[in-house]
This record gives sequence, C-alpha cells and structure tokens, in this order.
Amino acid sequence: MTGSTLFDGTAERAASVVTLIRSPELSDRAQYAYAATAPAEARIVYLAGACPLNVDGSTAGVGDYAVQAAKAMENLVVALAAAGAGIADVISTRVLVASNVRADLVTSWDVVRAAFGDHDVPSTLLGVTVLGYDDQLVEIEAVAALRS
Repeated sequence: MTGSTLFDGTAERAASVVTLIRSPELSDRAQYAYAATAPAEARIVYLAGACPLNVDGSTAGVGDYAVQAAKAMENLVVALAAAGAGIADVISTRVLVASNVRADLVTSWDVVRAAFGDHDVPSTLLGVTVLGYDDQLVEIEAVAALRS
C-alpha cells in the first residue's frame, strides 16, 4: 500500500493549504517535516484517534502491528473524508503504539509513513502501555487544515 493508491483520494479537491517546513539546521534523517503551517483563515479539523476497528466494532489484525496500522490509516482516511479533507490536508499526526519494543514502533511507523507518501507531515511516534480497545496495538491522531 502506498500513499498514492490506497490513501490518496485528493485529486478532485483543491490544493492543500498546509505548508510543510524543513530546516537545514536540523537533521535530515527524520522521515517527516519538522513543522507545518496553515493560513489564519484555514478551518482546522481535529480528528479523534483512528483505531484499527472493523465496522462491527471488532479489532482488526489482532497481534499484528502492520495490519492494525493499515486499518487505523484506512479509518483515518474515512474520518478525514467525512470532514471534507484528505491526506494532503493533514498538518500533524501522533502515532501511538502499545509496545516498549522499538521494532514494533518502527513496523507501525513504516505503514503510516508509506500511507502519507510525499506528504511527510510533522509526527510524533510514541510507545504506550495500553490503548483503549481489546487487543488494540495502534492508534493514529491527526489534525488537518482546510480552506474556509
């Protein structure tokens, strides 16, 4: 899955108001922009944490970080669309992973990062103790900005 296929869906919309900011004074090793802005007149959309839940409320991909990250991204895209937004409108994310093992965080991050494609928004990746739903391993929070 890539940002240009499964998660894009922005071709029919106007160009994003989000500007990603990079600094030559900071490491280029990070896989994301260090900051992002939107104009004062932008409408800000705050999304609840996208969880790896199926429509029936069951947890997708029990025990599988990659599957749960993909399902959470899929649900995030649906929530964005409901607000009239898409991936290109996201201004920041927070990825929560229920693990203290760095490899689990990286597995989850790789899925999320791929889904965003060239739109490498500022993001925070956190290992947490537990998440809210049974068998939940991944949750993705986002903020988006739209033209008013």
